[in-house]
Amino acid sequence: MKKLLITGFQPFDGESVNPALEVAKGLQGKTINGYEVIAREIPVVRFEALKAVQAAIEELQPNAVITIGQAGGRPDITVERVGINIDDFRIPDNKGNQPIDEPVVTGGPVAYWATLPIKKMVANVKAQGIPASVSNSAGTYVCNHLLYGLLHYLTTQGKTAIPAGFIHIPYLPEQMAVRSGKDAQVATMSLDTLLKGFETMIAALD
Repeated sequence: MKKLLITGFQPFDGESVNPALEVAKGLQGKTINGYEVIAREIPVVRFEALKAVQAAIEELQPNAVITIGQAGGRPDITVERVGINIDDFRIPDNKGNQPIDEPVVTGGPVAYWATLPIKKMVANVKAQGIPASVSNSAGTYVCNHLLYGLLHYLTTQGKTAIPAGFIHIPYLPEQMAVRSGKDAQVATMSLDTLLKGFETMIAALD
């Protein structure tokens, strides 16, 4: 059976939960579209996140890789098109690193295209009545760092046949329940809806 590696970040920036990790855990052990889903928890730490994913790839030898991150403020599931070679953190990572205008990989290409079937994935999600779109910016925080670093690693290791990419998701409702006023007026999506969306995206893989 084919294997799909799915990673979710730990909570960060004072949050007690990260929807990315909850989705990964919710998919762990499922068989979808002929793929056995294997989840891994990833630290929100520059370079350490990438090392964790690389180690998981070497261990599992997956046939596809999907990395997931929280995008507070986005109202839909957004499948990232491109990772860029820049770290410019608006907030420190979980180890206090806050690089400004530093490359993910010194001397690396400016950018890499994700190799997931991004438009088919979005179409599958929307067909289920779940908001989704292609995103042209994964930001410049650890999410983009991981996307670019993952694609660079696969390219330089001769593993470009492995489809890989990054998907951003909204907050969970419970993350807004502990806030008040304008701070609580941010788009959310339930875990059940997110899991349904990811199952349809996995169905888009060959």
